[in-house]
Amino acid sequence: MTAARRPGAGGLTAPPAGAELLRSAFRRHAAGVAVITAPGPGGRPAGFTAGSLASVSAEPPLVSFGIGTGSSSWPAVLAATHVGVHLLGEDQRELAAVFARSGADRFAAPTRWTTGPEGVPLLDGVLVWLVCRVAGRVPAGDHRIVVAEIVAGDAEAREGRPLLYHQGRFNALRH
Repeated sequence: MTAARRPGAGGLTAPPAGAELLRSAFRRHAAGVAVITAPGPGGRPAGFTAGSLASVSAEPPLVSFGIGTGSSSWPAVLAATHVGVHLLGEDQRELAAVFARSGADRFAAPTRWTTGPEGVPLLDGVLVWLVCRVAGRVPAGDHRIVVAEIVAGDAEAREGRPLLYHQGRFNALRH
């Protein structure tokens, strides 16, 4: 860290805050990769790769994730009473990329999925899947924070190590 960027360095200024600072900071923050799915209008499922999944509470069991209101998946998440949360394994980079790609048919082959409890689309072969009841949607800038209560799932759907997102790429843990 240079002196000009050191917090509290005698009168030196930090780079201006804004969207680029946020993006730059969070490129350095490794995060597990999750895919959120929801039943869509006309029976067409929707889903996206989430970069902001968090555990919120144990009692009741709550998770949260962010979604942009301009996202193609937002209308489905807005209308959904339940969503699917999927934690991906290190071998599922392509699945993560498909669900992150704008305009992709995310549920077409080779994506394998089934309809689960509450009509939620569930992806096959993930490390963990959860079905969650939407408890709230909180406005947060150009996004909404969705808070959802876990109602079903399998935390040991298969063995494996998690897929991570860091420095703008999908990564695996090193030994």
